[in-house]
Amino acid sequence: MSLGSSIAGLFGRSPIKPLQKHYDIVQQCVAKLSDFFQAAIDNDWDQGAQLQAEIAKLENLADTLKKQFRLNLPNSLFLPMPRTDLLELISTQDRVANKAKDIAGLMLGRRMTLPPELADLMNAYVARAIDTSAQALKAINELDELLETGFGNPEIRMMEELIEVLDDIERETDRQQVQIRAVLFRLERELPPVDVMFLYKIIDWVGELADRAQKVGGQLHRIVAS
Repeated sequence: MSLGSSIAGLFGRSPIKPLQKHYDIVQQCVAKLSDFFQAAIDNDWDQGAQLQAEIAKLENLADTLKKQFRLNLPNSLFLPMPRTDLLELISTQDRVANKAKDIAGLMLGRRMTLPPELADLMNAYVARAIDTSAQALKAINELDELLETGFGNPEIRMMEELIEVLDDIERETDRQQVQIRAVLFRLERELPPVDVMFLYKIIDWVGELADRAQKVGGQLHRIVAS
């Protein structure tokens, strides 16, 4: 069965399943950053190149699913939520995978190693950013229950609680980013200036990945509250 016909078949039941499938792929893409950063710390660029290729493949698959979603989403009065909200949600989801691909691509392209003083901090930071995306997936996967109960109050509250946890995790990544930037600031004079510039960029991009995952939760909250 072709990808297009498979997605179309899912739409016969609900547009929620393709949304969930899309974010499942997004999360698989994001999760590979953990091993990728460890490869960078170990200066193992054979492993890094393999992981970057896997990240890029998953990001491309997510992009294909996004396009199929847009093409197959019916112009129907019977959709469980506004069509514009669904289209905005899948675009928001897709940006998370895009950022993961950007991070791995830049680091591989420049063979970016991390100073030993930053290694553990960056691993913890990346892990928490991945947690942010994983929490967004949990929230997306609750949409079925929400629809089945007709947006009942207990299910809405459960969704809100999942989104509150997502917001808390993202705020934690903000605090980690401040700490890492402070350590890098102290190391600046010991490192090549160009390396420092790109390290700051990667630190910012990891934070942006977590922020994009949080935006998935924000979009879900608007859908639930509408």
